[in-house]
Amino acid sequence: MDYEAVIGLETHVQLGTKSKMWCGCANEFGAPPNTHVCPVCLGLPGVLPVANEEALRLTALTGLLLNCAVSRSAKFDRKNYFYPDMPKNYQITQYAQPSTMNGHVDFEFNGSIARVRITRAHLEEDVGKNFHFERNSGVDFNRAGVPLMEIVSEPDITSADMAYEYLNSLKDILVHGGVSDCDMEKGMVRCDVNVSVRPKGSKELGAKIEIKNMNSFSGVRKALEYEIRRQIEVLKGGGRLAQSTRRWDDVAGITEEMRTKEHAHDYRYFPDPDLMPFVPTDDWLAGVRKRVVELPLARKQRFMRDYQLTKEQAEFFKTDVEAGDYFEKSAAIVLAKNPQDETRTRELRAVANTLIQQWRPRVLAKNARWTDVAVPGFSALVAVTVPFYQGRISSTGFQQVITEMFDSGRSDVETIIAEKGLAQVSDTGAIEKFCDEVIAANPGPVADFKNGKAAALNFLKGQVMKLSKGKANPALVGEILEEKLKT
Repeated sequence: MDYEAVIGLETHVQLGTKSKMWCGCANEFGAPPNTHVCPVCLGLPGVLPVANEEALRLTALTGLLLNCAVSRSAKFDRKNYFYPDMPKNYQITQYAQPSTMNGHVDFEFNGSIARVRITRAHLEEDVGKNFHFERNSGVDFNRAGVPLMEIVSEPDITSADMAYEYLNSLKDILVHGGVSDCDMEKGMVRCDVNVSVRPKGSKELGAKIEIKNMNSFSGVRKALEYEIRRQIEVLKGGGRLAQSTRRWDDVAGITEEMRTKEHAHDYRYFPDPDLMPFVPTDDWLAGVRKRVVELPLARKQRFMRDYQLTKEQAEFFKTDVEAGDYFEKSAAIVLAKNPQDETRTRELRAVANTLIQQWRPRVLAKNARWTDVAVPGFSALVAVTVPFYQGRISSTGFQQVITEMFDSGRSDVETIIAEKGLAQVSDTGAIEKFCDEVIAANPGPVADFKNGKAAALNFLKGQVMKLSKGKANPALVGEILEEKLKT
């Protein structure tokens, strides 16, 4: 019997606010333990929480980015449980009435567009962090109370690879939308995995196995690969799977059982008596909608459609938003000057390659963002790319012009080309004369080429370039030499 996996993910994301969810303590990673704490986030008696409005905005923004409905009335509940890293012994979270629900994420997978539905994206607070030493344990409450958004997917994921691509796409959306930095090394993104297997074609779900607190996307993929295989082996061997919670041991490459649970925990949810329901106004929601950005997948598709870029080029500009914005302003110049589709496409791709291969490494070398570096203007980018693309300057000359532009801040490309004597000879009569001289001076390589040794042509081209002091158009040199040698 063949089996299939059914996977749902609960992704926890720390929001990019300056302060915590219910108090004014800093939301900052790396501070000394228990230095960003106060009576509110420590849950001391008599304190009252005050909601962080920016966290509410970012949650609503996430809903819009994930195609969710944004609730016109959301409320916070108390989820009661005891763990050492939860100072209040309850967590304030949205449960019965979350801020957003019923959305979806579209992403590229296996050569097509896949869709995973989003059940809800709700707001809650993070817990502290436990540290275990040789003889004792400690708790750092700096993270307790940090705004945390939980994004719950429907069980639409069918493989470990699909889960990996979904998580990366979700991260791209949140980072591009300004919701979170999603720095996994700082614990800003964590994931709980729910996975079961069932006979292919069956509608009934198998026993749900939860893998807790995954802190890397590659770990999620490896854990799912192992767990799906383990569950199938148990069922094929005549065994039975029970609902349980497991942990992933990345070193051993296995999941280990933490506890079994035939029924979900009763967390005794009830509305938080200290917090009123949140009812956003039309003006408030309009302000959030102004922060919605183009989704990464839509951006990639638009760059391929409107500018005829390759998949690889469009993927680059999807990932590096600042570079993509720079390209679009440069592309507008090409589009305005060149109405011919075929030539326009080649020039647009050439400009994209110049940005990717020449501009960006120089920006990175300065260890700065595009907006912080005085790079030559958009018209200068086009002005230096087009002569190279048209063969008016060589690759060496191209590099010299760009270096001069970045070192001096100059954008007068034609003047730089003239000053440095970089213009290539494209006059066919002049090139023919060079070729005739080289052919007459090198009878051996000429005979080799005529006897089928194609590599001899490269030697002859090199001699022409040497004779022309590197100024002959190499493409024309190759064409003219081949024509002359075949006669």
